[in-house]
Amino acid sequence: MVSHLPTLGVGLGFREPFRSDLFLHRQAVDFLEIVAEHYLDVLPYKQQELELLADHFPLIPHAINLSLGSAEGLDADYLRKLAELIKRLNPPWWSEHICFTKAGGVDIGHLSPLPYTHEAVEVLCRNIAQVRRYIDVPLILENISYLLTVPGAEMTEAQFLAEVLERSDCGLLLDVTNLYINAVNHNHDIYAFLAQLPLERVVQLHFVGGHWHNGILIDSHSHSTHPEVWTLMEEVIARIPVKGIVLERDENLPPFAELSAELEGARKIGRRHGKWD
Repeated sequence: MVSHLPTLGVGLGFREPFRSDLFLHRQAVDFLEIVAEHYLDVLPYKQQELELLADHFPLIPHAINLSLGSAEGLDADYLRKLAELIKRLNPPWWSEHICFTKAGGVDIGHLSPLPYTHEAVEVLCRNIAQVRRYIDVPLILENISYLLTVPGAEMTEAQFLAEVLERSDCGLLLDVTNLYINAVNHNHDIYAFLAQLPLERVVQLHFVGGHWHNGILIDSHSHSTHPEVWTLMEEVIARIPVKGIVLERDENLPPFAELSAELEGARKIGRRHGKWD
């Protein structure tokens, strides 16, 4: 289901503080990923911003609060607004996370890991089927970073991801930083993990740097990309027909030249492996 999707190249997660610099360095960015929630209940200035971005860049909506793993089902009003946004933008694909953010009617405001159980697979696939009744644009699912391992697992995380992707027929947004962070914090073997994934389903990558706190690597989107992540990124891009790669920087924003340098680093990796210009 992903082989027909277009190659977009090197993209940036859009954040308001660098809007002016983005247009001054237009050539550094092939496409933008926007946080869908920023444009669901739009004030006029956000609607104007969205139209300005859409006039100059391909836009990929990235949702963070659909809560695909919620056993109680999805918020129909939220899903309707998300569907309207995606229909308006008509992107080649959109993305959400393999997690839950709502439980018992409470929005917990965090991407929370699911138990790696057959029941959780059923819940995810049931909710994804509901999403598809509203949105017919291809959905790609992102692996999250997590500090808590939910007890009661019936399979590994990689096996869980693989089963969800195959059952739902979704693409994968492989966050290589999350993959690295989880490997460090939970002592995973990254390459054994990758070997269990249906890599032909990878559509897009995410990358960024986090920070260390009391011996734990935190996924804070606050620093430049770690050398180990660059190495992992190159090995993944060499093996997988990636359609796009996105730098996600949210905190401790540097001068735009530093973001451009990271984007150029990703562009060079893609060029070395014939993925994009």
